[in-house]
Amino acid sequence: MKKNRFLIIPFIICISACNWFKSPPEIGKVLSEHFKNKIYKDFDTVAYDSVFVKTLDSLADGFVNPKTIKAFYAKHNREPKLITKFYTNGELDSLNTYLENSKVHGFNPKIFKVEEIKSLLEELSANKFKKVDESYPIIAKLEVLSANAYLNYNNYLKFGVVNPRNIFSRYYIKVKRPDSAGMIRLLDSENILDTLRAVQPKSEQYKALQAAYLTANSESERRILLLNMERFRWKMPETGTNYIQVNIPDFKLTWFDKQDTVISMKVCVGGKRENGYDEKLKAYAKSGNLDDKPKNHETPLLFSKINSIQANPVWNIPVSIAQSEIYWMARKDRYYLSNSNINVYYKDKLIGEPDTINWNRYSRDKLPFKFKQGSGGGNALGKFKFIFDNSSSIYLHDTNNKNGFGLTNRAISHGCVRVEKPLEFAEKLVGDSYTYDKLRAEVDLPPVDSTHVKWYKKRMAAKADTTKSFQLKPAWFGPKKQVPIIITYITAWAQNDKIEYRPDVYEMDEKLWVAMKKFR
Repeated sequence: MKKNRFLIIPFIICISACNWFKSPPEIGKVLSEHFKNKIYKDFDTVAYDSVFVKTLDSLADGFVNPKTIKAFYAKHNREPKLITKFYTNGELDSLNTYLENSKVHGFNPKIFKVEEIKSLLEELSANKFKKVDESYPIIAKLEVLSANAYLNYNNYLKFGVVNPRNIFSRYYIKVKRPDSAGMIRLLDSENILDTLRAVQPKSEQYKALQAAYLTANSESERRILLLNMERFRWKMPETGTNYIQVNIPDFKLTWFDKQDTVISMKVCVGGKRENGYDEKLKAYAKSGNLDDKPKNHETPLLFSKINSIQANPVWNIPVSIAQSEIYWMARKDRYYLSNSNINVYYKDKLIGEPDTINWNRYSRDKLPFKFKQGSGGGNALGKFKFIFDNSSSIYLHDTNNKNGFGLTNRAISHGCVRVEKPLEFAEKLVGDSYTYDKLRAEVDLPPVDSTHVKWYKKRMAAKADTTKSFQLKPAWFGPKKQVPIIITYITAWAQNDKIEYRPDVYEMDEKLWVAMKKFR
């Protein structure tokens, strides 16, 4: 008997936790009192539970986060938590109003099942059930659809409807996405209305785009505004108030400090990928022939911090450029490498006279060499290179081709970002006259501070001394403070009380528009 007693106790605890012995359960008390209708006092949790499970199973396939919703209701013994807490105080009606008005954010209210939720609310409010079990399907469906819509609405506004990392191949910014713990907390909220108010985007940029979206008459304009509203919904890394932004469609670098602009300049970015790139890439995958490999020099989107400046940089020429350009130039002109100050390495050892290499012996897809362009006036990186950690070997740099900054479409580089005012940019980064004058001396510029003239004269004398061999080498400098940099892609934004628009240079708008199709 004693043994059996220990078996019975857990059973009783279990079924008690499942509300089987609540008479009536909380939902029955709430609805009975609200409607002054005694049928809800007969609310049978066992019968309702069966209806709820079938309802959730039938709808879950159409949900964005079915596992999270199922986990929440499993945790709460499948009770209708939202209806119990938010039906009688009108907050479920408020939720539906927000869903209906979601078109101000560019959403189609149908994605939230607004009409269905509204109909279920009206059916429950009509209070015409003859028996309590007639209400179970209505309560179960209203509960589940409301939970799903509530989660989706909050997630879409807080994180965006699309994860950019899933649709763009060169999007390396780690955007924050919804997680199950956060969604469980949402469903456990004590006040839906406060949550809905709090989730409305606070960004001044977003509000300006939204206002323009609501007044725009042109469909093409509304489309651009909607796409950039989505971009401003993405949960980007924290840049702080002092950061550098490179906006690819604008071909511009801007250094922001709170509301002020520290410096702004033109940039040249990576060239657009070849037309028909995806199909050509498939052909290349089959053939393995480099002649079939399509070009893609688009600058990736990324977030990092500028951690160093290199004066008189050395250019480590990427394999792709060596194969597609350097190889052919060397074959065409045997003195091209030496005239261009390009060193050639075989198994990491410098080849003394690269002009003697017989290029006919080597196929470009199996080049055993590495190429580095030395410091100096002809270097493709110019006099300065600005370095930040990233997995794509991307950096900002000076250039000898200043004509590029006069172009309207400045998507012309191999992927790195050429800056128009490298010396001014370096000055802002180092942040003090002593370091700045040391940096100027490295590129043969006289110091700004007259007390530093000694360094400059010493360097120029060493360079002019014909009895010694002066070798120009890279010199490293650290910024006063590492500055966050974000390379982003925005085709519409607010500036000086108007909306600025830029061309979709990489056709990323088009790709995003397709991904957002079901939400419009």
